[in-house]
Amino acid sequence: MSASLSLVHEVLPPQQKTEKPPLLLMLHGFGSHEQDLFGMAPMLNEKCFVVSARAPIDLPWGGYAWYEIDFSNLGEKMNNVPQAKKSMEAILKFIDEVHEAYGTDPENVNLLGFSQGSILSYGLSLSHPEKFQKVIALSGYIMPDIVPEKYNPESLKHLDIFASHGTADEVLPVDWARNAMKVLEQLNISHQYREYAMGHGVSPECFEDLKSWMKEKGVK
Repeated sequence: MSASLSLVHEVLPPQQKTEKPPLLLMLHGFGSHEQDLFGMAPMLNEKCFVVSARAPIDLPWGGYAWYEIDFSNLGEKMNNVPQAKKSMEAILKFIDEVHEAYGTDPENVNLLGFSQGSILSYGLSLSHPEKFQKVIALSGYIMPDIVPEKYNPESLKHLDIFASHGTADEVLPVDWARNAMKVLEQLNISHQYREYAMGHGVSPECFEDLKSWMKEKGVK
């Protein structure tokens, strides 16, 4: 049963009971909801307390968003950056509430995001690296407007990232993910990047790889 916190959410306690379990926070994509990624939870909760959060912006046609997206007359995508930053602050507040409500470990917070949730996972971990450990970034990229202009390399060295993208992604081009990997390399952040013959989604092969990565890193 989930507690009444600032973001609507689903929870799945870990199979292995510990006093302060690691937190795995799931952040869904644009137009989706907290149930979307939560289907993965029973395969990822051996050690982790899994929480899947609903984004705060209610879209008029259904679903939810962490920030709204518009398009210019030339068809260029325009992100609502103030909303994205506000959602990042809301997520940080929510994480504190989760620790209080469920007894998760503040020293072991991990993110799993898809698409827009992946973009915010990058933003959160690069802006507040002291608050996070591992990041699973599925079909996302690094949005320059929500990450620092300058970094303290020492503060980033503990981060570890699994990133995936579809070579046929029609929503977020694969080159955007490749550019994100260049940033991670420049910052000397440990990461594993995989591409799959898929569109904007998570293929069975991708899911198996992320499970293996989590197990290898001691998160799963």
